[in-house]
Amino acid sequence: MAQRMEGRQQRKRPGQSSGPIRRKSCYFCKEKVDEIDYKNVNQLRRYISEKGKIRSRRITGACRRHQRQVAVAVKRAREMALLPYVSG
Repeated sequence: MAQRMEGRQQRKRPGQSSGPIRRKSCYFCKEKVDEIDYKNVNQLRRYISEKGKIRSRRITGACRRHQRQVAVAVKRAREMALLPYVSG
């Protein structure tokens, strides 16, 4: 029975890489950006999916502070009709 448990722990799931997990660094921290402007639509489009949803921190690599600012900026840009609520 101990051998079965040992074999189960060593197997890896499909889709998992064997190397160490590298965190994406925050673009705004690297560029030393204090405030994210809602009028800068080209920059905000990187943080929106094809369907118009705001991408998560896990995907964008933004830190918690800047991800929150991105979300607020996207919502303001949508309200001002600079970005669509939904596309497709």
